[in-house]
Amino acid sequence: MAGQKTAAVGRLGFIDWTRGFAAVVMLQGHTFDSFTRHDLRDKGPFMFSQFLGGLPPAIFLFLTGITFAFLMDSQERQGGTAWKRLVAALKRSRYLFLLAFLFRIQLYVFGFPTSPANELLRVDILNCMGMAMLIFAPMAVFTTRERIRLCTVLGLVIVVLAPLVSLIDGSHVPWIIRSYFFPSYNYFGFFPWACFLAFGMVAGSIIRTVKQEDMGRTMLWIMVIGLGLTTVAHQLTTLGYSIYTKSEFWLNSPAMIMIKLGAVLALLALAYLWSNLGAPQRWSVFRQLGTTSLLVYWVHIELVYGRWFGGWKEGLSVPQVLAYTSALIGLMIVLSVLRTRYRSVTAFFQPRPIPQPRPSSGD
Repeated sequence: MAGQKTAAVGRLGFIDWTRGFAAVVMLQGHTFDSFTRHDLRDKGPFMFSQFLGGLPPAIFLFLTGITFAFLMDSQERQGGTAWKRLVAALKRSRYLFLLAFLFRIQLYVFGFPTSPANELLRVDILNCMGMAMLIFAPMAVFTTRERIRLCTVLGLVIVVLAPLVSLIDGSHVPWIIRSYFFPSYNYFGFFPWACFLAFGMVAGSIIRTVKQEDMGRTMLWIMVIGLGLTTVAHQLTTLGYSIYTKSEFWLNSPAMIMIKLGAVLALLALAYLWSNLGAPQRWSVFRQLGTTSLLVYWVHIELVYGRWFGGWKEGLSVPQVLAYTSALIGLMIVLSVLRTRYRSVTAFFQPRPIPQPRPSSGD
């Protein structure tokens, strides 16, 4: 069992490492966004912080797509029927939706009576994950190899359609539908964010089809593809030509999406190489935070955007924001360690089945 656990960490621990890295980048981005003074928001530190802060949502969606593909592949290997695999995928979507609404309710209760009621239906990244999973759930009826092709096509379709969806007159569309599907700077709409979940399903399906001894070579190819995507997409932005009549780079541009996707692929490959070659058996801050990323996300939103430190909102200098960020990251590490330690302790005290004696050959 110990050998199997070590192999699992070496093969899949890099996913937690990547998720934890994204969590750290997210923490600094949200802290700068909430506490930096207005007169410093056009300066280098804030701009660089927000530039990096745009990457974690893509990473989280991509990694969610990987685990979603793992679920579908596991159901397939267990011999489940197409209907059973579809139901399992829909249950995962339901779980994300439930978390999303519980999260909004908690924020509303903690902010009462000043928190606006419409925030209860705000489309955050958890809502986007739930909706994308709901729409991609039918992919469960296909085989793992078929999902590689189909999800690649689905992801590219979302990328191509994102600028076109922005051109639709949404004045007659219910606001909740616009929030879930239309590109927006204020919400995580299906276009274009869901493409990262689709591409994550491609990566997860590939990982499931690759032999363990071939993972290193596969990850090197993923890194090459990621760096190539980023380079080519960046070069296309310098041409000054677009097939779309209107496209906003930071909102719905296919080039921006491909740059982020390439960065995510390169980071995933780097995480694998580091986890397996650099420090395979060492404790890692990123891996630790990655194992409890949902808890970190949930708690830090309240500490950063809630009323706890309302007197500091948009009133701190860059060194002060950096100090708050360091303290916040340290607190999240302690919280994460306590969570995993508590989980280990509770698992130790859970009752175990008493082994039954085998019948003798004479019985």
